[in-house]
Amino acid sequence: MLIQHLPLLCSKRIILASGSPRRAELLRGLGLKIEVVPSTFAENLEKSAFSSPGEYVVETALCKAIDVTRNITVVDGGKRPDLVIGADTVVELNGKILEKPQDEKDAFNMLSSLSGCQHKVYTGVSLVLLPSIPDPKIGDPPVVRTFWEETKVEFARIDDIAINAYINSGEPMDKAGGYGIQGIGGTFVKSISGCFFNVMGFPIHRFAAEIDQLVKSAAFPD
Repeated sequence: MLIQHLPLLCSKRIILASGSPRRAELLRGLGLKIEVVPSTFAENLEKSAFSSPGEYVVETALCKAIDVTRNITVVDGGKRPDLVIGADTVVELNGKILEKPQDEKDAFNMLSSLSGCQHKVYTGVSLVLLPSIPDPKIGDPPVVRTFWEETKVEFARIDDIAINAYINSGEPMDKAGGYGIQGIGGTFVKSISGCFFNVMGFPIHRFAAEIDQLVKSAAFPD
């Protein structure tokens, strides 16, 4: 699906428009050579303007990718990026979108609300390729592909002592919904339905399928 395309992909300049170390780790684990250029997009879209959390994260991911595509400093002898990847992850509980906690109190409230409940994790991904098709949105010639994935996660009941201890570990503060499934927060997870890596912040199976289609359609520049 993706592995047969690695020789081609490793010859391309691929930018991850995210400062998330987990996304970078997942992409490098696939054998990709990526550069990390965090987006400066404010991530302040009006949530109520979107019909679903999936649509919201896709648009945020696209804004991140476009921001980096516009502003990246071209290095390496003038070689511009071949692919810019944007991504965004949120948690949804009872119709409310939870992003990264603003402070420890916010983290406590988030984790308390998730305790003993099922919630959904949405990750949106935007792929911006730079061959020769004009796009008025950014004034350059990209091909844009976007998608999102949903994973259902069920939390066990967690008491206030465990929540406070987890907050004191520092792990919740940079994660959507206030927890990381790949770390200590994974001990709260009773079950999941869907892509585990989506909860980490990047749905690698869906990404591989999308890249496979793009390569086969000759969307990547020579």
